Amino acid sequence: MKFTAEQIAGILEGTVVGDPNIEVFKLSKIEEGTQGSLTFLSNLKYTPYIYTTEASITIVNTDFKPEKPISTTLIKVEDAYEGFSKLLEYYDRIKSNKSGIEQPCFISESVKVPDNIYIGAFAYIGHNVEIGDNVKIYPHSFIGDNVKIGDNSIVYPGGKIYSDCILGNSCVINSGAIIGADGFGFAPTKDGGYTKIPQTGNVILEDYVDVGAGTTIDRATIGSTIIRTGVKLDNQIQIAHNVEIGKNTVIAAQSGVAGSTKIGEHCQIGGQVGIAGHLIIGNNVKVQAQSGIGRNVKDNEVLQGSPSFGYSDWNKSYVYFKNLPKLVKTINELEKKVDGNN
Repeated sequence: MKFTAEQIAGILEGTVVGDPNIEVFKLSKIEEGTQGSLTFLSNLKYTPYIYTTEASITIVNTDFKPEKPISTTLIKVEDAYEGFSKLLEYYDRIKSNKSGIEQPCFISESVKVPDNIYIGAFAYIGHNVEIGDNVKIYPHSFIGDNVKIGDNSIVYPGGKIYSDCILGNSCVINSGAIIGADGFGFAPTKDGGYTKIPQTGNVILEDYVDVGAGTTIDRATIGSTIIRTGVKLDNQIQIAHNVEIGKNTVIAAQSGVAGSTKIGEHCQIGGQVGIAGHLIIGNNVKVQAQSGIGRNVKDNEVLQGSPSFGYSDWNKSYVYFKNLPKLVKTINELEKKVDGNN
């Protein structure tokens, strides 16, 4: 698929400096640009590459003025990084603009299938499922009974949505993600074993929620596990039963949130973070990678460590910890001097 500089400038509301008819058909880093590729310059430390790049088109900020001759055609926009990101989104939308129903697949007779939909081969759509407009369900996906999927949502290959779960508009379920798996509920018995506690609730994803590949969100024991609008979950995350995550919170890969914990809005949680159950995490909280949270957290706290404590205190403590061998040596020498003076 080819685009001219003039077409790209139209999409980005930018200005062409150079050949408006030059075409590109691929993307590249500015330092690796070749003929037919599109790149961008937003970080000033990469400026030298614009004079050597062979990319056919380069997106730059409106205030960029070359100090030496360049061969690449420029498209000037207000923010080059934002413009390039917008173009990536546009390109991805075109690339994934599939439609129709592939065979073989199973769609229950009780499902009303919209005209504007894509269902890939070997997908399973259960009974009484409600599917919105412009939904894409890729091959080998499973959609259980009574599931509701809002407009413009995507379930990528191998995504699993168990019965009774609800997806809002413009949600993205990546490959291998499981929405609505059984919560980890077991009651100990007198003989030392465990009895399974039925998990009768569901999972609700509000609008614009992204769920990474291999991530699991467990259904509630009773009620709902709720992921609020705009939440972004990375790959291989475990969200336990009855958890609630506030809007626009982001969680990085390999983190785990135990049952019934409530996480606030606009939080940023790093990779491999463990959060214990039945806690309340406030709004705008930041948790550094590999931290362990075992207590309630107030709004705006920044935490690190396992168990976690204040980020600035952790940094000070780390300086002392790193110098422990020297401190021990100094103490031993002082003790020898004291003993020698006695």
